[in-house]
Amino acid sequence: MADPRALAAEALGTGLLVAGVVGSGIMASHLTHDAALALLCNTLATAAILVVLVMIFAPVSGAHLNPAVTLALAMNGAAQPSQIAPYIAAQIFGGVCGTFMAHLMFGISAFAYGATIRTGAGQWFAEAVATFGLVLTIFGCARRDVPTIAAAVGLYIGAAYWFTSSTSFANPAVTIARALTPTYAGIRPLDAPFFIAAQLAGASLAAITSRWLFTPQPSRA
Repeated sequence: MADPRALAAEALGTGLLVAGVVGSGIMASHLTHDAALALLCNTLATAAILVVLVMIFAPVSGAHLNPAVTLALAMNGAAQPSQIAPYIAAQIFGGVCGTFMAHLMFGISAFAYGATIRTGAGQWFAEAVATFGLVLTIFGCARRDVPTIAAAVGLYIGAAYWFTSSTSFANPAVTIARALTPTYAGIRPLDAPFFIAAQLAGASLAAITSRWLFTPQPSRA
């Protein structure tokens, strides 16, 4: 059975991540009507809080904060199969609570649905690419210290906001949570399953690639 403290860390970390994504999107839309500036504000807040959260929670739970990461780690033997369902449940619960927190902070009804249309082959492919790169970053930095991993993950997500057409959700729990906000960071519930399928495909491919790319090879005499 998963450690209750680890589950609490996953729920709390994912909740704060979503609050950062949704809350900074709301703040940006209040402060500017410039789409590029709003996206930049959303990017900086998300990347910054992600670095902090990984540093805080990595010693407790590994700071997966993402069902795709949990599944990829389990595929490569870096997470126990018994952790998968509890971790994912905690991440989804925390993410949904994060949306509620952001709404309450800005005086929005806690319960709502996303209205932003995010669909099409280009965006689905972008989510696969974004999640592939995120998981590859994690496996590639796995032998480094926590601050290095945290910085690499935050920097990657910050960059992927701008080089992907989907703005790099790259996280099924975050996608579900963002389907519950009608604000800047939202996504239509109808579009969320396609994003999640693409994310899981990208994560699986990254796990397979990482197993080949980063596993030490036996030395040849």
